[in-house]
Amino acid sequence: MEEYKLHKNILCIDLKSFYASVECALSGLDPFKTPLVVADKSRGGGSIVLAVTPYLKSLGVPNRCRIYELPKNIKIIYRKPRMEKYLEYSTKIIETYLDYVSEEDMYVYSIDEVFLDVTPYLNYYKKTDYEIARMILDRIYKDTKIYSTCGIGPNMLIAKLALDIESKHSPDFIAKWEYEDIPNKLWPIKPLSEMWGIGRNMEKNFNQLGIYKIGDLAHYDVKKLKKKFGVIGEELYYHSHGIDMSLLQEKMKIKPGNKSYGIGQTLFEDYYKPEIYQIIQEMVDDVCRRLRIHKKQAKTIHFGLGYSKDVGGGFGRQMKLAQPSNIASHIYKVCVKLMDKFYDNSPIRSVRVSATNLVDEKGYQVSLFEDIEAVTKEHNLFSTVDKIKDKFGKNSVTRASSELDASTLKERNKMIGGHNA
Repeated sequence: MEEYKLHKNILCIDLKSFYASVECALSGLDPFKTPLVVADKSRGGGSIVLAVTPYLKSLGVPNRCRIYELPKNIKIIYRKPRMEKYLEYSTKIIETYLDYVSEEDMYVYSIDEVFLDVTPYLNYYKKTDYEIARMILDRIYKDTKIYSTCGIGPNMLIAKLALDIESKHSPDFIAKWEYEDIPNKLWPIKPLSEMWGIGRNMEKNFNQLGIYKIGDLAHYDVKKLKKKFGVIGEELYYHSHGIDMSLLQEKMKIKPGNKSYGIGQTLFEDYYKPEIYQIIQEMVDDVCRRLRIHKKQAKTIHFGLGYSKDVGGGFGRQMKLAQPSNIASHIYKVCVKLMDKFYDNSPIRSVRVSATNLVDEKGYQVSLFEDIEAVTKEHNLFSTVDKIKDKFGKNSVTRASSELDASTLKERNKMIGGHNA
């Protein structure tokens, strides 16, 4: 296992209750004393609550729930989602990170979470990783009035675990873990789904083997885990030792010019097969349209699912295409292949599709096993559709399947990030 260990200084920074904190900052409110939620009340009681303030979290209100699940004995302040404003704040904070590290040492994990490799900057700032973290968190608050938390570790996995498990409960919102902390800080954790990467279904599978806490997983026979669960079982075994064998570390090496195009959405209800295929197809169409517009082709496709809060967890995996492509049918097949391999039939609440490893569009070399007329026809058809959408709007031309009840396309096209702009 030693050969897989990395000894860097990684910060994992999370903006605390980001959407709710932005709304508090805009209104001059203290998120630790204010019962504010970000939700569109006009959509009814079943509408998703996107975020709640730390104050409400301290009362046991979950960050993601439905309006009807909120406590009735508290005078709650509602704020309609404003995705454009949240993106504005996120961009400002990312620019703050870039005041301290270069772009190749930053990996933006989500709108409110980022990994920074500060290893090369310890001597430059004459500070420890902990002191650099404190410096950055203070600057974020000074500039935006947004509170943030930070996990520090020798690799991205441990930094993320330190963030999720300890930093959010630490007095100064910072926690640092080393490999030697794993037995004392990670192994006692239960239920298993408390650890990043383990969902409720996988937890049940492990429980059937007598694995109830992370330490049980760390001491189980890795060969048996791999035989029963495949690469996921082996990967989670190493994660229980704080060792990250996944390609996540490689993302720190992405060059500034190596862009990607992706889309993610949180669903308003649980989806299963086969309805989820409609959502995936629409998202693939969106990603491919952006590739065509920018005259790019992708070498690698990332696909992920997030499960319902009652189950927890999910997965995110990637696969290389046989050759660079922006053809929707090619990318859709890769997503379905990844889903068939890793999906465990849990109720689905979020989907993510992204295309990376981009190259300039140079045509597509059809293999002996493909229909050249079909590939050419698909490319020409969607290029024409792109022109119509540019002129008349995204909803001017859609697949007939967008009229199905399972579709979210038309509503999503009116919004930013699936919510009001």
